[in-house]
Amino acid sequence: MPHHLLLLGIGIIMLIESGVLPFDPSGPLLPSPSALASHLAPGAASGPDRAFNAGPVGSAANPENGRESAVDDVADSPEARAEAALRALAPRVAKQSHPEALRLAFRTYYAYQAANPGKVRNPYFYFVDFGLSSREPRGYVFDMEALEVVDGPFTVAHGRGSGGEGVPTRFSNRPGSKATSLGLYLAQETYTFRGRAGGKAYTSIGLRLQGLSGPYNDAARRRGIVAHGAPYVTAQRAGRSEGCPAMEQARARKLLPMLANGGLVFHFSPNDANWLADAARSAGLTLAES
Repeated sequence: MPHHLLLLGIGIIMLIESGVLPFDPSGPLLPSPSALASHLAPGAASGPDRAFNAGPVGSAANPENGRESAVDDVADSPEARAEAALRALAPRVAKQSHPEALRLAFRTYYAYQAANPGKVRNPYFYFVDFGLSSREPRGYVFDMEALEVVDGPFTVAHGRGSGGEGVPTRFSNRPGSKATSLGLYLAQETYTFRGRAGGKAYTSIGLRLQGLSGPYNDAARRRGIVAHGAPYVTAQRAGRSEGCPAMEQARARKLLPMLANGGLVFHFSPNDANWLADAARSAGLTLAES
């Protein structure tokens, strides 16, 4: 038999076995050229592989693509983004008052951003660990998109109603308490802040804050809780405020305009058990008992 006919026969047998070319035992041994053409033409609807490959990207006909989409969704979840931020930023944080302080802050940040993308209009995040002493640097500003430390650590004041100098132990959302309140805030507009320190009047840039953590800080605007610069905050220690997370004057002029109109602020402390439990529950975080 000529070599080319032998190859043709082998090819036809393979097509029949694969199901691409139907075989009728009562018909002719070899299909006609027109039958071959109709079954092998582009787009011919026969054979399981042809139907699988014809499916659109992302359809049920391509389950592999569906698996990739699910992985992408998981990788972009608030929890996954928080873990990525933790890996990038935790080595740059000198000290935490609780082993889960940053994880809780980052989960809270990304969960709020995912639920309110139109409100988080810049990537800056002002984090204060009020579980540390006012004599220690305990404030940071992070860039949560680039995963970089913009500034910190630096000293931050707590409210005189939260205790003396050192580690604050009392927190309140009550007007007139002059205490620090814990939780997440949305940074809003800047303005000219006017205060008094050591019997002298001073002015600074101020940043209004909207409390987002329900009964723990939702009275922030009514109480006048704002971020601002203050002369009683130095690089070595922070005095006490009326409940505001005040920082050094020069640092406030640099950082507060960056945070304004869509950044987020988070006040953390392990010293309010009720707040800590509620914040962890909201963030889907299980804290080990101390």
